[in-house]
Parts: sequence; structure tokens; C-alpha cells
Amino acid sequence: SLTIGACVRARTGSVKANVWCGGGGEMGKRKSGVKLRALGSNLTKKQKKHLRDFGEEHPFHDEVLGKAEPAQIVELTDSSEQSDTESDVESGIEQVTAYQHLCSTLKNVGEDEDSVSDNGSESEFEEVEEDQDKDDEEKDGSEVDDENDQEEKADVFSKEEKESSTAGKELSKEEMVQDDIENANDLEADFTDVKDEAKFCLENNFIGDGSEDESDDSSEDPFKQHMNTELEDDDVKTVTEVKSTMQSKWNTLGQLVWSSHLPKYTLTKELSVECVKNLHLHKPLETTWPKINGQLLSIEDQLNQQEFFTPLQQGLFNIINGYKDLYYPERTAIRNGEEVRRAYCLHVINHVLKANSQVLNNNAKCRDQKAEVDDDLRDQGLTRPKVLIVVPFRESALRVVQTLIGLLDVKDKLEVSNKKRFKDEYGSRPEDRPPNLKRPEDYEAIFAGNIDDHFRIGVAILRRSMRLYAPFYSSDIIIASPLGLRTIIKTEGDKTRDFDFLSSIEVLIIDQADLYLMQNWEHIVHLLNHLNQQPHEPHGVDFSRVRMWSLNNWSKYYRQTLIFSALQDPQINAIYSKHCFNYRGQVAVSNVPRTGSICHVVVQLPHVFQRLDVANFTGLPDARFEFFIKKILPQYREAVMSHTLIYVPIYFDYVRLRNYFNHEEMNFSHICEYSKKSTINRARYNFLKGEKPFLLFTERFHFYKRYTIKGIRHLIFYELPTYPHFYSDICNMLKAENRGDEATWTCTVLYSKYDAQKLSRVVGAERAAQMIQSKKSVHLFITGEES
Repeated sequence: SLTIGACVRARTGSVKANVWCGGGGEMGKRKSGVKLRALGSNLTKKQKKHLRDFGEEHPFHDEVLGKAEPAQIVELTDSSEQSDTESDVESGIEQVTAYQHLCSTLKNVGEDEDSVSDNGSESEFEEVEEDQDKDDEEKDGSEVDDENDQEEKADVFSKEEKESSTAGKELSKEEMVQDDIENANDLEADFTDVKDEAKFCLENNFIGDGSEDESDDSSEDPFKQHMNTELEDDDVKTVTEVKSTMQSKWNTLGQLVWSSHLPKYTLTKELSVECVKNLHLHKPLETTWPKINGQLLSIEDQLNQQEFFTPLQQGLFNIINGYKDLYYPERTAIRNGEEVRRAYCLHVINHVLKANSQVLNNNAKCRDQKAEVDDDLRDQGLTRPKVLIVVPFRESALRVVQTLIGLLDVKDKLEVSNKKRFKDEYGSRPEDRPPNLKRPEDYEAIFAGNIDDHFRIGVAILRRSMRLYAPFYSSDIIIASPLGLRTIIKTEGDKTRDFDFLSSIEVLIIDQADLYLMQNWEHIVHLLNHLNQQPHEPHGVDFSRVRMWSLNNWSKYYRQTLIFSALQDPQINAIYSKHCFNYRGQVAVSNVPRTGSICHVVVQLPHVFQRLDVANFTGLPDARFEFFIKKILPQYREAVMSHTLIYVPIYFDYVRLRNYFNHEEMNFSHICEYSKKSTINRARYNFLKGEKPFLLFTERFHFYKRYTIKGIRHLIFYELPTYPHFYSDICNMLKAENRGDEATWTCTVLYSKYDAQKLSRVVGAERAAQMIQSKKSVHLFITGEES
């Protein structure tokens, strides 16, 4: 079958295919072949590759020449070369280009909001039907939001696949494989720059060539203590066993949970102000760090000129500099995001400078001695990349690189290659932002700047020079998004996949981990499964200089993992407990929330929390669905309970409820992150006027849009929100149109014992513990009462 146009939507994990088909009969076959050859001749190799992977041209490197021809959705056969294991992960319900459309419309949400939220008059909704009619005429084949599309696929598949099978034979398998390899190389050129390869090559440079040895020879240097420690076989067996835990409390970070497999690497004492100075920083950093971090310090600390860290940075860097794994779930974009970023950037640049200085110093020793290399000169991994920083958006990568440049720039003598190109591709322009966009403060902080989520960039550092867009195998630091890494790691069986550059990662930083829950968490899991694996190719490594623990495939026991998130979540906790094997132990910040977000609800509203009992976690989705349709939904089917908004955090639960409502022929509207603008406007209008008594509403839609839904009288939280402030945001959408309307408002929340973390963030830890352990399954809270 014809596979050109097959699209594996890596952003959402769903698998679809767009197939352009010719006419029927011999004439149709010839025309189809001519069209394919004409299409191929007008595209570059890079465009062909991206078209084959994503079903469309790349938005940043390709020009859209014209309107795409209408396409039809068909299913790929099992023998298709484009199908892969991702089809087993998610069903074909999600749209092919939906996630990209969602991100691309973030900069235009101000226009969407103005048409509905700012004014409540009916005149603003008069053009909704006309907009929908226009959208129906411009079907692009990738939008499969309506329920009827699922029934039409079977008929389309049998007809269109026959018409396209002959045209697909024009490309042989050998030609397609060769084309894939060439296109992959061309596409990778967009992310790398092969110039100045010799200048930044560690093997060809020495510590004496125009620079001084600025490394720390102290035996107390945490870098040397960590990297030079040789584990025994018994130690490795101990690391894989159950670890012991203990708790302590620091003034700067609060409650800490320490985990360790080896007894000698357990607790770390909190450093005093006098001890902070002795951090064994690389010499240039002692000058640059106070300069770039000064603006975050208080006026008192600046006058004192002895405090170079904020209290939070002091606590974090104390743990990070000791090469322990860290899970910090209180990193917010508004309050302390920049403090955290600068703290881990200082650690990253300190680690890279010390590692490179050690290699250059040993290069000079080998050149001078001209003797056999002994084990004392083993200073490298199997590949050069040492640090991997995972960030969600290009704006985050821009800020990381700017911080690294500031830390390296001593007296404005740093040479940065490809700086202009980096600024053009990762920066943003003020005119790109709608002038009338009004959103909450946290939204403004998260979605500031360039919010493209498909990128990866290598950074090489040598002496007083920094090289951006360095090839991965010539890079010291890799900064990438989960999607950017997924498109190069790919899946098993793909001949163009590559993940050898992840074999010797010594420091892994996952920043803003909570945002990946709103993108595709599967990419994070896929990345961690390919970290610190033995490479398939040598990549020019000198094995006589490779550390023994790296040759023994023990790199994961030496890797330091730093996870920064705005909240605790079971999925984030899982990667912390299952993918962190650092022999020096792990530290998790675990501060209990005393008050919940329910305190921020200003409207007078009764909140009924209903607990559903379930035997195990795997049965929770089914138990929640049965509890909802049998005990909750019947109470809201009466006419007086109209204007009911159902908040659904998980997309699969949303699809399940939508299908059930359709099967029961219930009158409802639904809005999700894949809905078109006209669909959203019509759903909001019908819900406001009471024409649709129910509105299904997904959490990811609220995360990316933050629309105000008018006309709500009754709320149902199918599950507690991921972000606690979303609970108060939704509740505060209730607004009384007439006097006495508040008396009829209701709010129902479903929870289970597995929602303890989410529940504590909404009602507080003390109340959450009582609600989970109580014999009663129903609990009532009332907000907005006048004292």
C-alpha cells in the first residue's frame, strides 16, 4: 500500500495516515504516478523526510507554497513500513495534526477569547454557524473530532487503498531505505553545524595551548570524589536492592527524604554561610556567578557582598554539588523558576569545565611522556556528551543558553559561534504576541516567548569558546525537548534511529517536568529507557581513556538525575523511583501543603466530595466510570440540573464519556484540546443558552486556552485536577445572573485513596487524610459564606 504521507504523530502518540489517491482504472493509475513524481520533484530531501514522518512540511524550515489538496483518512495495513509500536500505545481517536495546531494557536488565543468571553451578548455568537459552514467546506482529513468520522473510516479504507496500491509500487524498498538515510542526514543538518570541528575536538587540544590549568586538585572536590570512585561488584548488587530512607528538615528547603543503597552515602549536613564559599567551583565561575546572580539577591545580601546564593539556591546547590539525585516538586514559573535554572546551570557548567580540563590535562601528559596510558588517565565516557537538559519550549532553552554564556563570559572575551542563528530560531518577536491577550499570571510565565516544542541543540565548550549547534557526538551539553529527542531516538526497527549519544550522560536535568504531563509523558519514559545504554558504534573513542565503570556498563549508577516540577504526581514519582540509580543516593523535597486551593474559591458554593472505593489502581478507571454513570449522572438528568460542566483531566476518560453520552442519546456539547474554533464557540453558546445541558471539558484545553465558560450552574469534577489552582479557577467561573441563583449551585468531586496527593493540594493535607481514612464516603465543604 502507498505509504507516502503516513504520519506518526509523535506529539500525542496517536497513529494516523494521510494518503493522496489518484483516480480509478488505468488512466487513474497513470495520473496517480504522474502526481507522485511531480510531488517528489518539487520537494527537497529534507521536505520529503519530514513529509513522510509528519505528513506536512516543517513550519520553521519549509515554505508553504499553497493550499494542500483535500485528503482522506484511511488506516494503514499491518504490512505498512510506516506503522510502528506507537500504534499499540494510543488509539486512532486523536487527530493527526491536532497537537501542533493546538500549540500554533496559543499565540492567537486572544482573538478567540474576545469573541465570547469579554461580552455576553447574543450578537457575538451570530457568526458561529457561518464559521462552521466554512470549516466544513475545508476539510483537511486530519480533523477527526466528530463522532461520525469513526463510522466512515471502514468504507473509505477498502475503496481508497485499492486505488493507491499501484502508485505505491513505483518506489522500491531499496530506494526508500536509501532515501530515508539521506533525508535523515539532511534533516539533522537543520539541528547541527559541522564547522570548527577540529577547534572544539578534545583529543587534539591540550591544557597548555593558550590556557592555564584552572582545575581543582583538591581531594575534597566533589567532582573527583564522584567520578573517580570505583564500585565493586557487591556495591552494584546493593544498589539494585531496596534502599533505606530517612528524613530531615532544612531551613532552606524544608522536609527532605533521603534514600540510599550504600550506608556511607546517606545524610548530608546543611552548609552554613561560612561553608558556602568553599564549593570547589572552577575558577572562572567564582568571578562570573556573583555577577549574573546578583539581581536575584536581596539588597542586604548585595551590600554584604558575601552571599552569592539565595536561600533556595544555597539549599539546592548543596545537594546538587554533592552529586546526589534530587527531586524538587516546588519549582514554579512565577516564584522561583529563574533561581532554580541558574542553580543547575552553575552545576552543569562547573561539571563540564572540570571534565574537559581533566581530559586536556591528561592529553598533555600523554604527549609529554609518550608512554603507555595507565588507568590514572582514564577520564572519558564512551561518547562525549556529558549533560542532557530536557526543557519544554525553545524559550526555556534560550534562557538556559543565555545563563551558560553569562557564566563563561569573563571580561567579555567569550567566543560564541552561531549566536545569531540561535537567537533567530529560539528567540521571539514582540509583534508575535496578540496585544489584547489577557491571561492569568502563571499562563503568562509558562507560555512566554517561543513555545515551539520540537528542538534539540548541541553545545560544545572549550577554553574561552562556546559552539552552538555542535553535532551531538562533538557536544558536551545537549539541550532538547522530549519531542525533539523522540524524533531522533525513534522506535525499534527504524534504520535511521540513533541514541548512542545518550550512552555516557553523567548529569540528567528534567526541568518543568509537570508540563510534560500536558504534552506527552510517553516521550519522557521512552527517553529514560534509552539512557546509558552501550553504544552500537565506537564513534572514534579511545578505549584506553574510557573509565572502567563506563566499560562495565555501570554508567547509570554514576548518573546524577535532577527533576524539577511544580507539583508531585504519581508519574513523576515513578521515574524518580524506577530510573534513578545514583550510588550516592537520592533526595526528595516533601513539604506537606497545609491549606488547599479550595480556600481560593470566592463564590458561595457547596462542595460535595464523594469517595469511590476500589481494590487496586488498575481497576480505578473502570470503577470511576461505573460510579459516575450509576450514582452521579442520574442526579443531573433532571431539567432543573441543566448547565452542568463536567471537568475531565484525562483525555481517554473524556472519549469514554463522550461515547457513552452519544450512545445514550444525551443532549450535550464537548470541548477538548483538539476542537476547532468554531466548534468551541458553538459549544459555549449552546451551553450558555441552555440548549445543551451538559458540557464535557478537558483539563488540557483549560491548560492551553484558559477560556472563561459562562452559564455554569453545576460542576462535576470527574477527577481532581492535576494543578490545584485549576480547581479554584473552574469554581470561580460561576457567576450569578439573577438574585438567588447561588442557592441552586452545586459542585461534586470524585476521588479515591489513590488521589491522596491531588486531594491534599485541594483541601489540605490534614483534611485529605481524614477524608481518605473516614468511614463516611461523602464530605461537604462550603465556600464563600459571609462571616
